[in-house]
Amino acid sequence: MQTLKNNYVELAVRDAHMDRSAIILGGGSSSRFGEDKGILELNNKPLLNHTLDAIKDIVDEMIIITSSKERADAYAKIVSSNVHFAIDIEDCKGPLVGALTGFETAQGEYSLLLPFDAPFVSREVVSFLFELCIGKSAVIPRWPDNKIEPLQAVYHTKQALEAAREALANGQLDVRAIINRLRGVRYVSTLVIEQLDPELRTFFNINTPLDLKKATNLAKSRRR
Repeated sequence: MQTLKNNYVELAVRDAHMDRSAIILGGGSSSRFGEDKGILELNNKPLLNHTLDAIKDIVDEMIIITSSKERADAYAKIVSSNVHFAIDIEDCKGPLVGALTGFETAQGEYSLLLPFDAPFVSREVVSFLFELCIGKSAVIPRWPDNKIEPLQAVYHTKQALEAAREALANGQLDVRAIINRLRGVRYVSTLVIEQLDPELRTFFNINTPLDLKKATNLAKSRRR
């Protein structure tokens, strides 16, 4: 595996004793949407910034993972200067590669994984997941039908990094392959999370123009 070489992350000036990192996965092509969702505006604010603003006060660092320097350059123009960037360390596609890049870059003991198109992430839910992850390898939200949310979860950074490396070495590109290699995973029911986020909007992703329209209406209802 090639060594991560990235001019966007200045490791020398970052705190080696961080507890919480946030890894925002922004490497997708937005093919279902037809344009780059990260810079698309939702209620006059770039979609990417909705996600960042929701978590900026409860993490020690925020890292955006992208598939190219060009995309990182575009995002750097619209986000705060304290946001770091990293480019996927492998050419193959898939969220596991983005997660691996994030875990390799993150300085926090625990890392939150989030997609960049989740504008209604609850900071209360994120704080709760971080608290539950202490002493565990990961905390994964799970629905009553046993489906899980591996991209809106918290991981022990070093353990997840090793698991991600093993999964990629075996040709697996699904983030669930990381979870399958971890011991001490804690699953938290969405029925519990619902107490903090009654409509479970934390898990709302914008994949299509129709989703964007729904998000616009949701944002308006929140302001009221």
